Amino acid sequence: MLRLYGLWRSRLEQRYACPLSTSLINLLTFEIPDVHQQIGYSAEQLLTPSTKSILHHILEPKYNGSIGLAASWADDYAHTTEGAFSYQWHWIDSADNPPYYCNVYYNRDCTKGGCVVSAIANQTQILKGCIARAKKGQLVHGQDLQCSYALKWVAHFLGDIAQPLHASGVAAGGNDFDVVFGNHSTELHAVWDGWIVYADANVTGFPNNTIQPFFKHLVSRIREDDFSIPTAEWIACSDPSTPLECALSWARDSNALTCDYVYSQAFNGTNLATSGYATGAFPIVELQISKAVLRLGTWLNKLVAGDYDHGRDVVLQTNPSSFLS
Repeated sequence: MLRLYGLWRSRLEQRYACPLSTSLINLLTFEIPDVHQQIGYSAEQLLTPSTKSILHHILEPKYNGSIGLAASWADDYAHTTEGAFSYQWHWIDSADNPPYYCNVYYNRDCTKGGCVVSAIANQTQILKGCIARAKKGQLVHGQDLQCSYALKWVAHFLGDIAQPLHASGVAAGGNDFDVVFGNHSTELHAVWDGWIVYADANVTGFPNNTIQPFFKHLVSRIREDDFSIPTAEWIACSDPSTPLECALSWARDSNALTCDYVYSQAFNGTNLATSGYATGAFPIVELQISKAVLRLGTWLNKLVAGDYDHGRDVVLQTNPSSFLS
């Protein structure tokens, strides 16, 4: 969700030929954190008591052990001087040409500074060691920022990678693709990050303090396996000993939707909220959000339980940051 904020503000100020008011900025960008937070709160419903206890030790006290509260941190951090290195970790720029072909190849599409696929793999590797320390009582109260950051990145990026335009390089993930939604001039990336979700839930945004009814219903459907694609297929790759392989499979799963639906029709300035485009996307965003929820809950439970092949662990190179110096 990260790239859209700066692009929105600069592009919209040019469009309106004046600085945007705070109220208009809030109207256009309030979806940046709340969907991520709701994915985190939803995943919490699937965590074991043991997992919740360990995560409480890893996160800083201000989060009170909640990945829902922490799930939007990665966007804010990437906009700081300290965290600027992580900015590009929120997507992978595949070389798509929808509707003709869409695909993701790691060596081609993941840039030298990293991408969402490598970030999930790297931060998962770090998190394994942090969990081991927390189990031994060597890590409490979020005292190791490397560990807290790793958990917050994993919680965030498993949400990002389920959104099709975080796994597509077309028009900078749709950020450079101007559209109209509900009479608002915006970008296609923003439509998939927030606008469609809000329209589906019939809300203008989600409070950030607890799971909301729309997401509670999705959790119930996950538990009942009430989707067009069986939930078992969503987590066919969910072994933390192969984090790169799993993250790449998730990216490819999302990327396929770029051809199948996201760019499947001519837009021509039509209002996507009323043209049928948003309605057609409702089951897609419900499915993709639910995938993110189940994958995140499953991933964290397996990490804490040690339910993976420890002999297959691969140490990946991590990018430097100031808090590791």
